[in-house]
Amino acid sequence: MNMEISFEFFPPKTEEGEQKLLMARQQLAVTNPHFFSVTYGAGGTTQSGTLKTVSGILADGFDAAPHLSCIGASKDSIRQVLSEFRAANVKRIVALRGDLPSGMVEIGEFRYASELVEFIRTETGREFWLEVANTDSYFAGHHANYELYTVGQIF
Repeated sequence: MNMEISFEFFPPKTEEGEQKLLMARQQLAVTNPHFFSVTYGAGGTTQSGTLKTVSGILADGFDAAPHLSCIGASKDSIRQVLSEFRAANVKRIVALRGDLPSGMVEIGEFRYASELVEFIRTETGREFWLEVANTDSYFAGHHANYELYTVGQIF
């Protein structure tokens, strides 16, 4: 069986964290992962760090995908993020519903990852390769954990 793997990173918040991430990425690269992904944070709370980290991975010659969660987002905010991804030469996105940040009550214009995928396709056609991660068990109303693509996580 030929299984493709990917590794997920959290955007570092410090210079020391950036160095640790670089070392981890170099060590994991020997496994020849399909791509590296970088989390987005609840409600997009790490958005700028996500794009910065993905840009660094791409600059080092590896395929990288930012996570893009739709919970709490508007169509305009997703359009803006897609524009930023395009400008950074991102070609792959991990699309997911995401978690509602603590204290936030409005879910935004998207309820499910499937709605985000449909919106991205309508806005950009096939410009981005979409990985769909559904770890929140809310895919189009189903309350079982349906995963269309498994994003590898190593802790």
